[in-house]
Amino acid sequence: MNVIDRPTRLRWRRRFRRSRKQVEEMGVQAEERLERHFFKRLSRLIDVRRFVAGWVLLMVLLAGIVGLQLRGLGKYYQELKPVPGGTYSEGMAGSFTNANPLYATGLVDTSVSKLIFAGLLKYDSNNHLIGDLAQSWKVSEDGKVYTFVLKPHLTWQDGQALTADDVVFTFQTARNPDAKSPLFHAWQDVTIKAVDARTITFSLPNPLAPFIYGLTAGIIPKHSLEAVPIAQLRSSTFNTAHPIGAGPFKWETIEIVAGNNDINEQHIGLRAFDGYHGGAPALQQFVIKTYPDENQLIASFQKQEINAMVGLNSMPDALAHKADIQEYSLPLTAETMVFFKTDSEPLKDVRVRQALVQAVSVPTLVNGLGYPVIPADEPLLHGQLGYNPSLKQFSTNLDQANKLLEDAGWKRTAGSAIRSNGTGKLSIKLVAQNNLEYVYLTQQLQKAWQAIGVDVQVTLPNDTDLQSTITGRGYDALLFGISVGVDPDVFAYWHSSQADPRASSRLNLSDYKSLTADKALEGGRTRLDAGLRIAKYAPFLQSWRTDAPALALYQPRFLYITRG
Repeated sequence: MNVIDRPTRLRWRRRFRRSRKQVEEMGVQAEERLERHFFKRLSRLIDVRRFVAGWVLLMVLLAGIVGLQLRGLGKYYQELKPVPGGTYSEGMAGSFTNANPLYATGLVDTSVSKLIFAGLLKYDSNNHLIGDLAQSWKVSEDGKVYTFVLKPHLTWQDGQALTADDVVFTFQTARNPDAKSPLFHAWQDVTIKAVDARTITFSLPNPLAPFIYGLTAGIIPKHSLEAVPIAQLRSSTFNTAHPIGAGPFKWETIEIVAGNNDINEQHIGLRAFDGYHGGAPALQQFVIKTYPDENQLIASFQKQEINAMVGLNSMPDALAHKADIQEYSLPLTAETMVFFKTDSEPLKDVRVRQALVQAVSVPTLVNGLGYPVIPADEPLLHGQLGYNPSLKQFSTNLDQANKLLEDAGWKRTAGSAIRSNGTGKLSIKLVAQNNLEYVYLTQQLQKAWQAIGVDVQVTLPNDTDLQSTITGRGYDALLFGISVGVDPDVFAYWHSSQADPRASSRLNLSDYKSLTADKALEGGRTRLDAGLRIAKYAPFLQSWRTDAPALALYQPRFLYITRG
């Protein structure tokens, strides 16, 4: 059945036809207008082309000027700078064992400890002491009493107040022999008292010029550790699982990555401490990743798993020519030396030691390292208080070196390049750490000393065996680096008391003994006046030069490699 009737269909058909006719009429009108208003006028552009070209050129010129102006103003008003937040990761070879500043030693431990804990004082970018937790300090006229005032409103990372009691607790713990802290000997004769909640006094039995530098040590919280038995403090979980400090970053987590049944990597995660007295860090997170060796460290950097590498001696060849790699080289307040064991043959004879010093061209040696370093020529560093260029070690003189060995009874026999004294060859055992830098140095030293008739047996043990060798003095000559520090007090390395096997540190690696040097070192460290200290150190430098207990080489550098 048809639903729509016939009249309706006819009406719709008429409407459709009318609409189609209207569309056709509109199309014709559009064509006529396009023809009249556009196509017919195109020919007129030829007559006004110069006018049009002028306007186009003007617009392009204006656009260029605006662009240059915006670019210039952008440089003037804008600058590239870090954006707060984000995570930064550093990699280093070694392993993490202890964050507690009373025990932290080695690159990894000290790096973690410095980020978590704060000391009374710290170093600025120019190696000058400035206040950290301390707002102010003063020294008594006799140099025996140091008074420190803490900054107000200091807090620990758990929200507890940091007071003078925490400072007293820290250093009294360090001086307790049951704590077994490496800082023990530095504090055993110091009396520490809290005058009030913000004031602490340190009383010394005698003036000690380098004392103040020890106050950069991190402060630990009394409320977290006072209940721990002192003999168990070194193994407390506080040190490795949840340390609480007052530094810029607080402990978050540690992740152990194992491989082949051994620890392969450690990831120590730190988070910004918003309540830090120096202002909250710009970084939100800081991650330190440790690796068992340098090869794995470099591989991780190449995979972009870390942002920076710390502790390498040289830039890896694979990274040396990459444009996005930045290298920062900073001289350390330390010294690389060859220590001669002065109490055993053949180095017991001062003439042999002097000959070894004068056989080596230190400038030539350090130039071959492949990167700039500051040469060293005495036990004090260049520019350090007491350094005296007129008392530096003997310069290179091969003729004199050969004469000294001849006078000491070491003769060259026909057909032999090595000297002997009738009972045996002139031979020494040279020990050094097994890394590329020291391999190069031992090769050059061996070559220089063989040139004057000395047989040199080089041994490059691993780190564990090296420490055992040093402790047992299993060497004739030891290539090693020591930390001198900002202050010129080198008592620990050259005073005869530090050669005693019963000494706690026994850092006198040459077993050097000199009454003149001892008196000079004692006098230098107990004078606060700079002029007096310089005068006191002069006899020590003279004795050191004459006795030649070591060969000074250079100040090692701190190499920091990052991706730009």
